[in-house]
Amino acid sequence: MNYNEAEIRVRYGETDQMGVVYHGNYAVYFEVGRTEWLREFGLTYSGMEADGIMLPVVSLSINYKNSARYDDVLKVKTTLKKMPTASIEFEYELRNDSDVLLATGSTILAFIDTLKNRPTRCPKYLLDKLQNYSL
Repeated sequence: MNYNEAEIRVRYGETDQMGVVYHGNYAVYFEVGRTEWLREFGLTYSGMEADGIMLPVVSLSINYKNSARYDDVLKVKTTLKKMPTASIEFEYELRNDSDVLLATGSTILAFIDTLKNRPTRCPKYLLDKLQNYSL
């Protein structure tokens, strides 16, 4: 499979008084997508951090199409845009349970060596896991 799909139920605290999801929460939904994408390969942020690698977001783009609402079940589809180098790029589609497209977006995260506090190459263990990943 060349993507991961995760489900999220919109919580009341993520919405305004009209029950519409606050726009900043879409970035959080994309983070859920990235986290689950990594989990599919047996990796976690905490495990990578223990290995001395951090992954800060250096670029985020969101295109809003329709509103998500309180108690909607959302599906965030996360796709690796290209093989990672010193950064990793993801694309996202967010849909509700009626398959209505709510948002698209992308992120770029940099691999940072925590000891040197400098950018570094993608860890070999991640590249090894991506050998059969189809882009």
